[in-house]
Amino acid sequence: MEHALSPATLAELRRPRPYPAVSVLTPTHRREPENGQDPVRLRNVVAEARKRLESDPAVTRERRNDVVTQLDRALTEVDLAHAEDGLVIFAAPGEHQVWSLARTVPERVVLSDTFLTRNLVSAQASERPFWALSLSADRITLWSGGPDRVVEDHSGGFPLIHIRENFDAERLMQIGDQPSTFRDEATRQYLREADTSMSTVLRDQPRPLYITGELAALSLLEEVGSVAKSAVQVPHGGLAHAGPEAVWQALKPVLETETRKDTTSVIRELTSARGHKAYAAGVDELWQNARDGRVRLLAVEENYRTRVRDDGDHLIPAESGDLDARDDIVDEIVEQCLETGADVRFVPDGTLGDANGIAGVLRY
Repeated sequence: MEHALSPATLAELRRPRPYPAVSVLTPTHRREPENGQDPVRLRNVVAEARKRLESDPAVTRERRNDVVTQLDRALTEVDLAHAEDGLVIFAAPGEHQVWSLARTVPERVVLSDTFLTRNLVSAQASERPFWALSLSADRITLWSGGPDRVVEDHSGGFPLIHIRENFDAERLMQIGDQPSTFRDEATRQYLREADTSMSTVLRDQPRPLYITGELAALSLLEEVGSVAKSAVQVPHGGLAHAGPEAVWQALKPVLETETRKDTTSVIRELTSARGHKAYAAGVDELWQNARDGRVRLLAVEENYRTRVRDDGDHLIPAESGDLDARDDIVDEIVEQCLETGADVRFVPDGTLGDANGIAGVLRY
């Protein structure tokens, strides 16, 4: 199952497909007893997709059989034992994908000429993805991070390996890197290469960057390159050779501190916007402004969801059972804001007070 949504992957998912491109969404659960219902819900929503394909006169028998085969193949790739909060299956003639999301999704089936991507985009934004670069004199490892884990990533040609002359591996394991190892020209060039590679990764996939390593390594990287100057530096050695759990535990308190700083900054900007008449709150106001490209900063409480109906002029709360209800309006707003270059921040529940879960700073 897929987890990481890069800009290139998103562009590929959004390209038009031969009709029908089928999007199947269903909530999933991480723990018992709630996850006991997941297999049944998944079977039911895929059965609904097959039914829709059978009854659509615009779908030829050949294409229907192709897409049903792709749905069946996708089902074999679903791993509900390691489910997160939402599952998305894409199937079209000749292709399929399965996405596991750390954010819930509405249960729905959509047949179109493109895949439904807004839930993926919102989930990716809510995960606050980041990069972590772990330095040592002989290895530099790149980690892709999310809300509760890091995994090693091979973007940019990482890990970078540096074969050092007169290198005593046993001594390194015993006492760690010594400052002297970061003084020779070969190591300086090695860190320059790492800086160049990391710059390429950040250009392709912009995210906050955390850099771990001995103080001497951090200092030298900042001296010879540019990425360290805007990164959060974590003086913790040994992580370039460590496993993901050790890296996560070292970064966790730093991430929590940065999240608190980020939340404070968001509240400060929203408060200032109120005074300058550049503030909007609630799904109706934000939806209108998002479509007009007016939102500069969007703040959303982490677990905020709401069901609405479009009455033609405004979004209004939807009644239970309303067939015209839009279950993922928050995800629509998030995607629309990101499309128009807004800064989207997810904040802890209750942070936004009377804004009812969603607020924004307007450009004009």
